[in-house]
Amino acid sequence: MTVSLVLIIIMAVLFACGVYAMLERSLTRVLIGFLLLGNAANLLLLIVMGRPGAAPFFGAAATDEMSDPLPQALTLTAIVITFAVSAFLLALIYRSWQLGQADIVEDDEADVALRARNVEAEEAMDDETEIEDEDDGVTTDFVGTDTAPITVLGSRDVASLRDDAPVDRPRREGGDDA
Repeated sequence: MTVSLVLIIIMAVLFACGVYAMLERSLTRVLIGFLLLGNAANLLLLIVMGRPGAAPFFGAAATDEMSDPLPQALTLTAIVITFAVSAFLLALIYRSWQLGQADIVEDDEADVALRARNVEAEEAMDDETEIEDEDDGVTTDFVGTDTAPITVLGSRDVASLRDDAPVDRPRREGGDDA
């Protein structure tokens, strides 16, 4: 096996383990899964970079002998993003531990009610039109001039205003788009 094939296998295992760990209810496992995903993304960028070469500094070597600097910059960015999100997750874990002495995310009443809803209740909700019937007198799309919060001015409203915005229709002979 070549080095790149070993790196690809390790990257795939890191991605798989990271996704599996992030699907758990424990925030600590979510953090571990996120860290695994971050390392897998860095490894992916390392694989994409290609063969190693000279440092990408001007005058260090010929351009064809240099490494590609873009994956290096993306890897540094990925490291910073992983660090920031990990710090945020650590703060969530700490606060969760302070409030409930556990880092497991529990279902609240709305989640349980949503899961317990059956097909008939779903269809009944789809058939409801009470809210739509109540709002018939209220305009929300600002079609009428009475409720429009913005007045659009044109050359007919103000003589010194010139309409030069692009339009979909061809211009008339004489220069006026009336």
